[in-house]
Order: sequence, then structure tokens, then C-alpha cells
Amino acid sequence: MSKVIQVGLTGGIGSGKSTVAKIFEAFNIPCYYADDRAKWLMEHDDELVSELKGAFGEELYTEGRLNRPWLAERIFNNPEERKTVNALVHPAVGRDFDKWSAEQDSPYVLKEAAILFETGGHVLSDFNILVTAPEDLRIQRVKDRDGSTTEQVKSRMDAQWSDEKKAELADFIILNDEKQPLIPQVKNIHEAILRKSN
Repeated sequence: MSKVIQVGLTGGIGSGKSTVAKIFEAFNIPCYYADDRAKWLMEHDDELVSELKGAFGEELYTEGRLNRPWLAERIFNNPEERKTVNALVHPAVGRDFDKWSAEQDSPYVLKEAAILFETGGHVLSDFNILVTAPEDLRIQRVKDRDGSTTEQVKSRMDAQWSDEKKAELADFIILNDEKQPLIPQVKNIHEAILRKSN
């Protein structure tokens, strides 16, 4: 059985990558939402749960539920502990994604992830798509979405790579500036990937 083509989809906070993912889904391309799935796996993947308990202790879970605020507090100012979490969660997500991909019946699949390039996950994809948008627009979108302050959004942006750095590694770039329509951009990339996959 030939391996299905895997396409990474990423973009900084507020870039609109989830909107782009939905357009690909309208073209019947299945999308794996890595960040949502990671949250699920941290409570339901027995191997991962046991590794996380081993690293952080039993108090990481309360009645089978991950104690997110406690973990967030622990890793927020501690890069080493954040690395530990990522080193356990990313392989679990990778295994889950490969299993999911193998079950899809489509010419290619998408993997939507916030920090695809930062974790090196892009090297596992056949192609990578970057969604970009002007910084002021991204800040406004996040503020409108979850009530964050400009400072809070900027500090979250600072934790991610710049668009310029990501663009060097991307095969395709979508500009989501609310001036260029998204659907034709997605359609062009979709057709290009179909051509390459044949």
C-alpha cells in the first residue's frame, strides 16, 4: 500500500490557518488538527499518559483529567520542562497522525499544526503550506476571538518563528490579508499538489 501524501499546514497565531483548513476540507481533503488531537491524546493515549506521569508526577492528573492550569504554570517559565512535554507529546501525535492518514481515502491529507517548523515536524511532510497575514491584522483577530490584550498576543507571537523564517521552508504560501480571496489560492495549491501526487 502506497503511503498517502502528507501536507503540513501552519501559520502564526491569528493567521487564519483553521479557515484555510476548512476550505481544503470543502475540496474533500481530510485535515488532522494536531493541536486539538494532542490535547485529546494527553488524556486518552495510555502510553503518553504514563510517560507524562513519569516526568511530572501523579498530580498532573485529577480523576483521569489532565490538570492543564497546573501544567501550564509549570512549563510557562521553564523551557526545559516545556521541552520535556513536547518531546513526549510530539511522537504520540506523530504515531496517531500516521495511523489516521492510513485510514483516509484521498489523494493527500493535511496536518494542521501551530508550530510545525519550530518542532521540525515539517521534515516529515511531503509539502508544507504557510498561511500568513499582516501582524496588526493577526493581533486584531486574536483580540476579537479570545479577548486577549495586544501585549498578550505579541508575547504569544514572540514564542513562534517569524513568517519570514517559516517562508524559507514552505512549499506554498497563502496570504490571508482579507484583500486576496482565499478560495482561489487554496484551489491553486490543491491542484498543484494533485499534479505532483500523480
